[in-house]
Amino acid sequence: MDWMAVLSGFGVGAIVGLTGVGGGSLMTPMLIGVFGLAPAVAIGTDLWFAALTKSGGSWVHHKLGHVHYRVAGLLLAGSLPATLVTIALMHFTGITKTWAGALSVALGVALLLTAVSVACKPVWNRVGLRLEQWIPPGRRDTLTIASGVLLGVLVSLSSIGAGAIGATLLLLLYPRLPAHRVVGTDIAHAVPLTLLAGIGHASLGNVEWELLAALLLGSLPGIWLGARMTKSMPERVVRGVLCVSLLGAGLKVLS
Repeated sequence: MDWMAVLSGFGVGAIVGLTGVGGGSLMTPMLIGVFGLAPAVAIGTDLWFAALTKSGGSWVHHKLGHVHYRVAGLLLAGSLPATLVTIALMHFTGITKTWAGALSVALGVALLLTAVSVACKPVWNRVGLRLEQWIPPGRRDTLTIASGVLLGVLVSLSSIGAGAIGATLLLLLYPRLPAHRVVGTDIAHAVPLTLLAGIGHASLGNVEWELLAALLLGSLPGIWLGARMTKSMPERVVRGVLCVSLLGAGLKVLS
């Protein structure tokens, strides 16, 4: 199973390198379906996987000047408190059968939302440009914080949403932000969010550390290879395969 974990990490890392999304949305269902982890443990393990793998990407985007720190700060102003409240509620109530059901539903819904976000990626920017005239700067700040709250709850419950859904919300609220800054800002926000949620799940005993190490061993070369393949493989093909995988995983989890 160690080699299976390394190969799984490699495959997910390659897809993340190709598309920039799909880490949590593919890894969590895999941890449940292939490795037999309980939903809560799969989510906690994936949160650490996301935080550690995205840290390197965040540093690169920082060095290249791709991070809009004001926008990232507004997102964190909503997501970090929402994460603390969600984790505290899980501590207070305990991981009961009710919570296990809620985690599974949140995971399935997050997978389907991510599939829609990936499939409609070219559309969101045009929608954002139309919404721009109805959203004054002051209201946009409030909506950005509210988006952070939504992401904090969703990521804490399902480990999914910080990537594709976060980028979609940025495209809707900041349609004139260059694509590379959307990606850089999204990743910079995702690192502290997933790390805080991961610490919360670790305090609940929801992390399989040995499996996490094997996954990371495979994911790092996978991300490098995927990034190298981006020029040779059409984005539309990769996005289509990713959407089908997400839809299948989401429907399976909900069923």
